[in-house]
Amino acid sequence: MVYRLQEKATGRIRAGKYFRARTAKERQAARAEVELMNLLHHPRLVQCLEAFQEPTQLVMVMEYVAGGELFERIVDDDFEHTEPSSAQYMQQILEGLQFMHGQAIVHLDLKPENIVCVSPGSHCVKIIDFGLARKLAPDTPVKVLHGTPEFMAPEVVAFEPVSLSTDMWSVGVICYILLSGESPFQGDTDMETLSNVTAARWDFEEESFLEISQQAKDFISQLLQKEPSRRLPSAGALLHPWLQQPQPSSPKVLSKERIRQFLARRKWQVPAGDVGTGGWLCWRAQCPW
Repeated sequence: MVYRLQEKATGRIRAGKYFRARTAKERQAARAEVELMNLLHHPRLVQCLEAFQEPTQLVMVMEYVAGGELFERIVDDDFEHTEPSSAQYMQQILEGLQFMHGQAIVHLDLKPENIVCVSPGSHCVKIIDFGLARKLAPDTPVKVLHGTPEFMAPEVVAFEPVSLSTDMWSVGVICYILLSGESPFQGDTDMETLSNVTAARWDFEEESFLEISQQAKDFISQLLQKEPSRRLPSAGALLHPWLQQPQPSSPKVLSKERIRQFLARRKWQVPAGDVGTGGWLCWRAQCPW
């Protein structure tokens, strides 16, 4: 559970993630996430500032990222949405991933909800929510049974070992939606979505991608490869021509209506609550994550 915190002594606003820690297994899982977060000091990743143990819970205090979800900001009337701005977002996401992957850490839950703006008017973004992230070891295959169907890679659906390339598939899905407002694998049911992912069955919707450059489409195509070894790694993706070459000075504004429809389909409400602990006042009220 994540709450917005205010430090009583200074008034500073932070975010607090509360972990159940009643059993040895729960305490071990909570400490493992804190230890992993302590490896992820990068401006494109939300930062862990401190952590403390209480009798039945562990609290991780993190920087409060006030801008809200990127996709929610994009549909605002005063927020620019063009192909060049989309390329800037993808570059920032990849910078964070490159740092993570350099530590052999895979996020495993990349999706629009976990990409947030630093502040309400900012085009700077951060990756959040490392609850499913894992540190990979060369001789220890990791298989997972979790994720959001339309962002899961084929190897996750097939319960095969994951790799750093698993995140790159999700990056491709995010980029596809960012540019078109369409979800490439979304079916009428989760089972249909997972079937589409397993078959790596997708194409560029002609109407949705009518004004999107060939370079952008090539970028996506090199990520949405069923075989993980064929996907661009984070460092390679950063060197792709779509992100390297100058964008047009007067870019076309992309339609926001399909992204609004995408958000409407995924939207859900979280009930508010109140807790208090130590030197902090905390509440769950419009925390962006």
